[in-house]
Amino acid sequence: MNVKWWQTAVIYQVYPRSFQDSDGDGIGDLKGITRRLDYLEKLGVTAIWLSPVYKSPNDDNGYDISDYQDIMTEFGTMDDMDELIKQADQRNIKILMDLVVNHTSDEHKWFIESRKSKDNPYRDYYIWRNPVNGEVPNSLRSTFSGSAWEYDEETDQYYLHLFSKKQPDLNWENEKVRQEVWDMMNFWLEKGVGGFRMDVIDLVGKIPDEEITGNGPKLHDYIQEMNRETFGKYDVLTVGETWGATPEIAKLYSDPKRNELSMVFQFEHIGLDQQPGKEKWDHKPLEVNELKHVLSKWQTALGNEGWNSLFWNNHDLPRIVSRWGNDTTYRVESAKMFAILLHLMKGTPYIYQGEEIGMTNYPVNDISEVEDIESVNMYHERLANGYKKEDIIASINFKGRDNARTPIQWDRTENAGFTTGTPWLHVNPNYQEINVAANLEDPNSIFYCYQKLIQLRKNNPIIVWGDYELVDTPEQVFMYLRKYEGETWAVVANFGEQKETLQLEYLCQSNEVVISNYKRSSVDFHHLELKPYEAFAVKL
Repeated sequence: MNVKWWQTAVIYQVYPRSFQDSDGDGIGDLKGITRRLDYLEKLGVTAIWLSPVYKSPNDDNGYDISDYQDIMTEFGTMDDMDELIKQADQRNIKILMDLVVNHTSDEHKWFIESRKSKDNPYRDYYIWRNPVNGEVPNSLRSTFSGSAWEYDEETDQYYLHLFSKKQPDLNWENEKVRQEVWDMMNFWLEKGVGGFRMDVIDLVGKIPDEEITGNGPKLHDYIQEMNRETFGKYDVLTVGETWGATPEIAKLYSDPKRNELSMVFQFEHIGLDQQPGKEKWDHKPLEVNELKHVLSKWQTALGNEGWNSLFWNNHDLPRIVSRWGNDTTYRVESAKMFAILLHLMKGTPYIYQGEEIGMTNYPVNDISEVEDIESVNMYHERLANGYKKEDIIASINFKGRDNARTPIQWDRTENAGFTTGTPWLHVNPNYQEINVAANLEDPNSIFYCYQKLIQLRKNNPIIVWGDYELVDTPEQVFMYLRKYEGETWAVVANFGEQKETLQLEYLCQSNEVVISNYKRSSVDFHHLELKPYEAFAVKL
């Protein structure tokens, strides 16, 4: 078996603005991350996925890049970046860069040139179209509300932006654009980064005239070319953000024979609390049976032809303990339940900063408290369409991206130890109770549950390579088996605050509890009473 380091890895996502401020300006920075590497080494992670730190006007918190080979001033300098890579390397932690190449900032030099005239050499770096009957070229919409076309008076044409109007889409059909991207990726690979997380990579094959955005016909040709010209020559991890992926599509990306990516992020489970055919803001309660079905499908359907990424949280998603758990009475139990359930599955787990201490959502009362461009645009659009303000705010509190972006809660000092200045985004007032220092002091904390899960993965091939089998149980109980070379583990999670009873006659008693979020020394599957949000793994 050709084993890759990332198959046994656990990745930690750092959102730099909110991680650690080192200079008192209220914004997290590279020196702050370097300062906290010992903490991440203690947790045991293999690599850090760094959300964008490139030069940016910050229209979309760094996902609008104006220079791929420079660092955002408020985050520090290229010397600080080099030092972070070096210091992380000394602790056997790799740095994964966030690759944002579907679009740039409108302040990138390519776009500044592109919009000057129709015959500018950079014109074809972006997607320009003539008006149709004096209106937008077609009905493509932006993810951030409104049309995806922005009129530019200078040349009487529209440019495409699938996100903010300050994020014009690059034209990947232009070979020069692709070469620029390869050169930039090689610049970072030569610096010694451990790979890339690829932002909305499934959109780069778009055919806007046919209103095809995701999974365009040339997408995989482009990714194979990227592999050949850049990271294929290195031992690195590459993970694509692919909102439209099915298991069949995921195999196209991640089958080693195809020479594309290591793995993709699939989001099918993330949409399960959304009303069918509606937007992410239109919420419905999660059905646990649906979650079991979706996660189990992804565990089995990829077989040996693909690789799974495992996650509950990221910088775009609300905190899982507030979303599907209980962030008050059973916060610790439900946070550990999510960790145990996910980390014992097959694939590479991703931890989002603060998840390992059970950070929660931060509800707001008014739109003036919201930073996130997606939430702000949706608020004004829905207000204009007659929605009630309270209902819109409720949607933002449940699904808004600021929930994940509140600063990390390090300790009980002012601003949770994140900054000595005024934080760029409000700190959750529950930091007095929920913080890193308190977790490190408590041997039964969420932190040590994550630390143990990471260690278990390093020491037990069954977690990395074992077959997965879903067990038929009452809806609220999520149970699966992992099997490898004659060994079997059972993983059980009670997905709710009601007690549950399990009676599985064909399974025996086990005194080998691998990990548990309640004190439990044995399990009898003939009659098993589960406490609220109880989760454990046992050897059978």
